[in-house]
Amino acid sequence: MMKKQIVVMFVVWLFTACNLLDVNARQVRDYVVLTSKEMQSDKAWMKVVEVLSKRHKAAVLYYNEKPRELLEELRRLAPRYMAVVEKPENLNREFVMEGHRLSREIDDDIYADYLWGIITGYSAADAMRMVESSAKPFVIHTALNTTAELSDGKYFDRFAFMNDGGTPGGWGEKTTRDGEVKSEQINKWEILNKWVEKYKEIDPDLLVTSSHATEKNLEMPFTVGDLKPRGGRLYADFMTPEFLNGTAHPRVYFAAGNCLIGNIDNDPESMAVAWLSGMNATSMIGYVVTTWYGRNGWGGLKYWVANAGRLTLAQAVYLNQQDMLRTENEWHPKMLTVNYPFSEIEFGQREMFEKQFKTVTGLKPTKDQMGFVHDRDVVVLYGDPAWDVKMQNPKPLGYEVGFKVKGKQCFVTITTNEYFDGGLMKGEKLKQEHVADIPFAYYFPKRVNNPRLAKGQEWEVAVAEDFLLLYDCDFEKNKQYTIVLDIN
Repeated sequence: MMKKQIVVMFVVWLFTACNLLDVNARQVRDYVVLTSKEMQSDKAWMKVVEVLSKRHKAAVLYYNEKPRELLEELRRLAPRYMAVVEKPENLNREFVMEGHRLSREIDDDIYADYLWGIITGYSAADAMRMVESSAKPFVIHTALNTTAELSDGKYFDRFAFMNDGGTPGGWGEKTTRDGEVKSEQINKWEILNKWVEKYKEIDPDLLVTSSHATEKNLEMPFTVGDLKPRGGRLYADFMTPEFLNGTAHPRVYFAAGNCLIGNIDNDPESMAVAWLSGMNATSMIGYVVTTWYGRNGWGGLKYWVANAGRLTLAQAVYLNQQDMLRTENEWHPKMLTVNYPFSEIEFGQREMFEKQFKTVTGLKPTKDQMGFVHDRDVVVLYGDPAWDVKMQNPKPLGYEVGFKVKGKQCFVTITTNEYFDGGLMKGEKLKQEHVADIPFAYYFPKRVNNPRLAKGQEWEVAVAEDFLLLYDCDFEKNKQYTIVLDIN
């Protein structure tokens, strides 16, 4: 009798255990933190992992050398967000490019399956500050800009810019929310001085740059001044170097058009690390290679600005990248299997790329096709991808977006009002030479399973579990539009 009871108890235990294993096999996590097993012996860095994972109720996964080792576990967890906590000595352009490619391998569609970012710093304390600064939502109010873009200043309460697209020495400033930008011309050799002066005065929430850069310097611009890294800080390269202080508030650094500035290149003494640590950037966007086409960097900025007050920084950068993937797939599905041969080719040497492209697609690539493949995986987000940081909208938003799931359908409703501006929704021609008009972009408030246009819907869309891009939608004021999606 006793043996029979033991057998029955064992069968019950085995059945329960199998059910638990089956549940775990289908487990979905909203957020996952990745770090290397090497980190487990470093208490300070593991504290960063602990604080981040506790905030997001995240699973923590460990890899030996590369995140790709965790592909099957990522497929099992299917996160919406992934953060990699890693020391700068282990980060380079290949790490970033492989990270983007990995993000597209969780399911069978062509799109990235989660938002992801890298949290790092000159020290564990710097990485912890990034995590702590991104704990609460933040709205951008002030900016310092070295590009000709956004030079009307309308998105900011306080603002200054140095124009890298015109005559050297052009700059402008506005000092109040409703004030006008006053522009003037200064001696080009004073540009760096002016930038440092305004950096100290404004203490900007947002810095935008696009002038020439490497992993070791940023021109300010036109080769007449430099910012350089040392000891995890940035300094202005005057006759007597002037080290710049960070900030007490959250900050975004968007290097929309700079070459190489996002590439840490396994070196703590790099520009990216100095921006994150010495300048206290809570998030940073930048290229990890030489940039000549510009679609990914400028596109991310355009999505963020066009959707001011609605999309977070990470959502905007992500949606721009999905738009790029959709475009490549429209040109030729096999384009997405062509990776730009960065290790063998320098800018201007097209032959190797053209040979590879033609072998895969049977076509000779256009300049745009070459540019899209080049740009696809080379813009990095440093920071928490779930951070709610948005641009300030200069006027009432011209539409509302409704989201509803009912049965096996999902309804996305866009209701326009008297403030609606179709030009703004399309990006207001911001950097039009790099980024054409953008579609209506929406990141779902929750994931939906296998969405696709319902029968009878004639919208042109790109859609996946987390987002909707709506093309060729010439909305009008004071009207309502509904997109119906079938879901599983």
